[in-house]
Amino acid sequence: MNLEIIGITVLWLFLYGYLIVASIDFGAGYFAFYAKISKRDHIINGVISRYLSPVWEVTNVFFVFFFVGIVGFFPDTAYYFGNALLIPGSIALILLAIRGSFYAFGNYGSKDNGVYLFLYGATGLLIPAALSTALTISEGGFLKEKGKNVIFLAKELFTSFYSWSVVFLSIVSVLFISAAFLTYYANRAADIEAREILRKFALFWSPPTILASLLVFISLNLHNSTHFNHALDLWWMFLLSFIFFLIATYLLFKRKHFGFAFISVMLQFFFAFFGYGASHLPYILYPFITIHTSVTNSAMGSALVIAFIAGVVLLIPSLILLMRLFLFNADYVKGKK
Repeated sequence: MNLEIIGITVLWLFLYGYLIVASIDFGAGYFAFYAKISKRDHIINGVISRYLSPVWEVTNVFFVFFFVGIVGFFPDTAYYFGNALLIPGSIALILLAIRGSFYAFGNYGSKDNGVYLFLYGATGLLIPAALSTALTISEGGFLKEKGKNVIFLAKELFTSFYSWSVVFLSIVSVLFISAAFLTYYANRAADIEAREILRKFALFWSPPTILASLLVFISLNLHNSTHFNHALDLWWMFLLSFIFFLIATYLLFKRKHFGFAFISVMLQFFFAFFGYGASHLPYILYPFITIHTSVTNSAMGSALVIAFIAGVVLLIPSLILLMRLFLFNADYVKGKK
């Protein structure tokens, strides 16, 4: 397997990990705020808080790995995306800083502060919306070269149907993934009342997730027909994604096997995410960057692969320990620790 294929596969795995872990975190913040204003915070916010307390600080590890890796493996991305993501990227960083700061204040200070909950909930929706612009820009049509300069076409981005369909998908996906996991987590805690509320949230956000996915496909055909046609060649991956979506919603509806329901949600997004990524190849950014023309030299690439493998070797045992001590510890989940 070529170095560039190994590099992009490893990076895509880290980005997928960030998609799942960050979605749970972002959605939990929104649900905590919604429960507060709907007077149901005493029912579900305890479960949400027990999940967030040990996890929120490690959420961005996956994102840092991806960011460092994409620039290391494909240096041209820093030049092109650096111009394009100056505005949305800066907004995302500010929102992440606000989210982290106010979570710390809320966790170690006033946990019932309304302003903290509002900021925490709002950033949970705004951050994925801002970050999703990177995927939108990668489809081309939002950058142009003028001499040695790269010009970001902001007007085209903010008036693009494809751009807004991706933003819509990012928001509803966050809420669906988060609600599905928290339903399972509440069930582990034997908190039936919280489980039922979160289960209804998951079922409520499941149809918008499929609707948003269809909108993205329709708008992708209009925006970048080449990528759309490549995606059709991988139809089986998107079919598997839809099948796992049906399995997840069926189990949630029937109140059965909540753990397997969430695994099905993960597999739903795994096949959709990797189907999208594979059909996007060899391009990283249409039409400027491909994995073949922009890859770093072999020595640097090999060093990065070794560093990433070492990082994974350290990260996975740490995550397993975290889950055993907190997420899947029966006493902790039930609030006895």
